Amino acid sequence: MALPNLFTQKVCSDVVARIQKLSKDSQPQWGKMNVAQMLAHCNVSYEMIYDQIHPKPGAFKRFLLKSFIKGKVVGEQGYGKNSPTAPQFIIKDSREFDKEKQRLIAYLNRTQELGETHFDGKESHSFGPLNKEEWNNMLYKHINHHLTQFGV
Repeated sequence: MALPNLFTQKVCSDVVARIQKLSKDSQPQWGKMNVAQMLAHCNVSYEMIYDQIHPKPGAFKRFLLKSFIKGKVVGEQGYGKNSPTAPQFIIKDSREFDKEKQRLIAYLNRTQELGETHFDGKESHSFGPLNKEEWNNMLYKHINHHLTQFGV
């Protein structure tokens, strides 16, 4: 079963509407992050796409990621509660809720506007070129996982 297509206006709008339901006081149903940290955590995926502020893994690490992690990240199977994450996704410091929320919404809208054609065959930070379904699966299931974590 295919995951909802984040590149479509409807699915993107639905995800943004879920984000809009979050407040500074939203509490997780599992995990250690507060809501502002979760939003910052979700922004890391888009920073890797658009901002180039995270160093790319070296050849050996990239080989390992492609060999052992890629299928779990770009496949349709959802993430379990308290799943491990890469070090650059760990947010320990405090973050500003409104700023992180607006950044995430802007990233989602930009991604939807660029569309699946832009992403089809585009090189990912850690896994090499991905097709449009892999990009969608990776981006949609990550944000869906964390919005579910916060009950929206």
